[in-house]
Amino acid sequence: MRTYAVTAADYEKLKNDLQHLKTVERPKLLKEIERARAHGDISENAEYEAAKHAQGLLEARIRDMESKLARARVVDDEAMGTDTVLLGARVRLKDINRNKEVTYTLASEGATDMKSGKISVSSPVGKALLGAAVGQTVEIDVPAGKLRYQVLEISR
Repeated sequence: MRTYAVTAADYEKLKNDLQHLKTVERPKLLKEIERARAHGDISENAEYEAAKHAQGLLEARIRDMESKLARARVVDDEAMGTDTVLLGARVRLKDINRNKEVTYTLASEGATDMKSGKISVSSPVGKALLGAAVGQTVEIDVPAGKLRYQVLEISR
């Protein structure tokens, strides 16, 4: 079983999201299935079929989250230094190609949120930044070409 590193905050969020799916979304979906079943013959009931399909997707998502929680290894990102980029680091970069500054936080797999600048450590940019130090330039091959970032600052 492959483990993966997560921050304590990402672990708690995953736990809370799983709890929400089990205690709120699952019962709501079961009520939808019962309501659709009450409409009669389920062999030609599109509402029932849609609800059953949604149930299958929900159960798959729950299993995936349970698996992630079981394989998670919580890292203490507060105890890590700021010498190199690691999981949980907030990294201020200079985009050399566009002469613009950007800031990313390296998050656990599945905890990305581009709106808040969280990128996955398993993404191309995240992988390239891992282990980089202040002043270092990293080059990242992406479908649109080559990105070049200079690490300006690493914080927690």
